[in-house]
Amino acid sequence: MLSVFRMRTSIVFTACFLASAAIANTESKTATAFQMAVAEFAPSGSGIAEYYRSNGFSPIWVGKTPEHAARRARLINALSTTHMHGLPEGSQSVQTLLDQMQDARTTRDLGSVEINLSRAFVEYARNLQSGALRPSDIDEGLVRKVERAPAKVHLQGVVSAKNGTYFDQLAPQSTQYRALMKQKIALENLVNQGGWGATVPVSKLEYGDTGPAVIKLRNRLVSMGYLKPTASPDFDDALLAAVQAFQVDHGLASDGVAGQGTLTEINRSASERLKAVHVALERERWLPRERGERHILVNQTDFSAKIVDDGLVTFETRAVIGKNTHDRRSPEFSDEMEHMVINPSWYVPRSIITKEYLPKLQSNPNAVGHIQITDRGGRQVNRGAVDFTQFNARNFPFAMRQPPSKSNALGLVKFMFPNKYNIYLHDTPQKSLFAREVRAFSHGCIRLAQPFDFAYALLARQEEDPKAFFHRVLATGKETNVQLEQHVPVHLIYRTAYIGPKGQVQYRRDVYGRDQKIWEALQKAGVALPDVQG
Repeated sequence: MLSVFRMRTSIVFTACFLASAAIANTESKTATAFQMAVAEFAPSGSGIAEYYRSNGFSPIWVGKTPEHAARRARLINALSTTHMHGLPEGSQSVQTLLDQMQDARTTRDLGSVEINLSRAFVEYARNLQSGALRPSDIDEGLVRKVERAPAKVHLQGVVSAKNGTYFDQLAPQSTQYRALMKQKIALENLVNQGGWGATVPVSKLEYGDTGPAVIKLRNRLVSMGYLKPTASPDFDDALLAAVQAFQVDHGLASDGVAGQGTLTEINRSASERLKAVHVALERERWLPRERGERHILVNQTDFSAKIVDDGLVTFETRAVIGKNTHDRRSPEFSDEMEHMVINPSWYVPRSIITKEYLPKLQSNPNAVGHIQITDRGGRQVNRGAVDFTQFNARNFPFAMRQPPSKSNALGLVKFMFPNKYNIYLHDTPQKSLFAREVRAFSHGCIRLAQPFDFAYALLARQEEDPKAFFHRVLATGKETNVQLEQHVPVHLIYRTAYIGPKGQVQYRRDVYGRDQKIWEALQKAGVALPDVQG
């Protein structure tokens, strides 16, 4: 690999020298011809063409100065190492660009090389900064808006930056991204060495068991780093602790029993985990660079909601996410939390009214009696005076509202970041759901196990005694909006591979199957894994 890189580098500098010499020989006589060539090859109406018009069609890459030469070399090196970030090579291969550079002889050739290098650079910069895929093309729940800088911004940036520093700024600078890159390299090495060895061919193992299957479980956990090497055939205390540690790192109930769910995760190959890391890197590129010094992070696959202050998790609670059906899955996006509502009413979404409640009302006008039916003016409707059978999903004229109460579907508090998807965080009377391992039960909103403590943490920055303030408002029984003096960014993410606060890698199940779709799209774009499975 090193010899290939050195040979490639030698070709680069040969090509750079030839290009520099050619433009030097033509500089005084045919500068206008070069400008015309650049204008000819720049994609019509593109940001690249706009940039070159603004700079008088001056070269970024094929000039004769040391800065031009260094820029060319840095670009070729960057394009040669896209795989390190889990990115596809690009629409133009490095070898094709090298061949074009080496074969350039005329001014027109140089114009073509200049534009091709710019096109390759812009594609590389966008992919590394904002991801190679567009989320909305992959899954309807990926409603995250990814900001992609215009070509002009990237080209201006690379020209203005010194010593190739613009290249260093393109990838996410987060500790999560760097740690995932490290994990990717480790997994690639592991896959090339054959993975974690033999899988465990049983459906359940627990404390006290003995025999060959226990040995295979032990060996698997040893190779994963959860246990020191030993030849014991017994499911003993050490193996119990190792199974529990594995369960914690994989979002499983940490009961120490290697049941079917735990063994399914233990038996997943290193290649499967590597795919998850590739997807996680792409997802990290989609997130806003500025997350907020204080922000709320909801990882749907982890069924958790966290408050993060200056990079540290200062509050965490269990969460329930949308049910895994096409109309209930929680979407992924970022917004800003503006206020909370204490003693909220539940204004029933139109989709729930027409799909769930209208059929019940048609059978029995007194059904769902805990919900008020109101007209357009907000006045309560007399159910007995309405023939609900005359309405359908399109012409049902009423709204439905559940007044504040302990049994309200939203519980006693909701947290609002107004968005067109009608998604928010809230309390719930269904507390038993938080004891489940997989918590996908809602209509799409995020339910919190500890909503009061979550409220105290948010109010702590504006109230001297946040708990007393919250309960004083709660005791009124009245629906009350409490504005957050400082809005808090909210990021609803979906991460099946991430690095925990102590540096340990965490894996979660692909609840909605979204990561599989992203991996297939990355694969189609040209991302590949080592061939060995294990």
